[in-house]
Amino acid sequence: MIQFDAVHKRFPNGTTAVHDLSLEMPEGGVTVLVGSSGCGKTTTLRMVNRMVDPTSGTIRVGGRDVLEQDAAELRRSIGYVIQQSGLFPHRTVLDNIATVPLLLGWGRRKARARAAELLETVGLTADAGKRYPHQLSGGQQQRVGVARALAADPPVLLMDEPFGAVDPVVRTQLQDELLRLQKDLSKTIVFVTHDIDEAVRLGDRIAVFRTGGQLVQCAPPAELLARPADDFVADFLGAERGLKLLSLTPLTDVPQGPAPEGGTWTLALDAARKPLHWRSTETDAELPVRPLKDTDSLLSALNESVASPTGLVVRVDTDGVLTGVSSREDVHQRAGRAHTEALTEASVAA
Repeated sequence: MIQFDAVHKRFPNGTTAVHDLSLEMPEGGVTVLVGSSGCGKTTTLRMVNRMVDPTSGTIRVGGRDVLEQDAAELRRSIGYVIQQSGLFPHRTVLDNIATVPLLLGWGRRKARARAAELLETVGLTADAGKRYPHQLSGGQQQRVGVARALAADPPVLLMDEPFGAVDPVVRTQLQDELLRLQKDLSKTIVFVTHDIDEAVRLGDRIAVFRTGGQLVQCAPPAELLARPADDFVADFLGAERGLKLLSLTPLTDVPQGPAPEGGTWTLALDAARKPLHWRSTETDAELPVRPLKDTDSLLSALNESVASPTGLVVRVDTDGVLTGVSSREDVHQRAGRAHTEALTEASVAA
């Protein structure tokens, strides 16, 4: 766990970056810091590993005051990922990943073996380890940056807008990779972003800062979206926060029925009963279908029900085999319940 207790940070020019911050970041969870530029979220992150020291207050990582620890040793025990990866251009990918283990005295063979292992963990081939950073795409460089941060198996991982410099498609892929890694590794992650959609997708808890370094609200995504603390938080979340709330709710509880037969549109399947497309029984026209799994969100289902010529959402199992279809009405009813449940949970938490 990371604990901020009445932490204040004022810079020599008189500006207050963080104001009287008290905040707990649970062990094994992802705490996302959001807010507009200059609100203190990056300063808060950097105080965890003493790249910036607080003016007053106490910061504890794993129960230990960071100011009572050697700064260099503290940093080597905490993973750190920044935007555009920050890799050493003159060193191979493998040597970049092995940096912290080597500093900790692991020995070159052990450090490089760990680096090779992590290449596979973050979805890169062994061949990538022989290359230099400039020979990789932006998304690949970010994966290397994550691998380097994980090399010494730190309990805490700090991530400062790590996916902000890549295109939206790659960004989604990197978010998926982080969620997969976190499921396996359960690190305590502090993640800074200005993108509320990214925060909702990745965070177990979201801390919203306003200009001047003041924490306005810290809550699980569903609670934050259902009951923003004030107009500032509501404005920051945006007018579509109800839709964002639906992105957190899976399709699991939405009823399914058999695919339609004999109507205007039929669902074409391959030999393995995997959906191919919708086919018109009148004109033989074909329209695309986007099958959804139980883990997909209600928001995805609503979008698909609008795109579907039948208003039906096609459901498949983890192998892509048809399990049934859900009606637009059933999806809407579940969406309404999801919003009510979130409001109830937020009221209880309050």
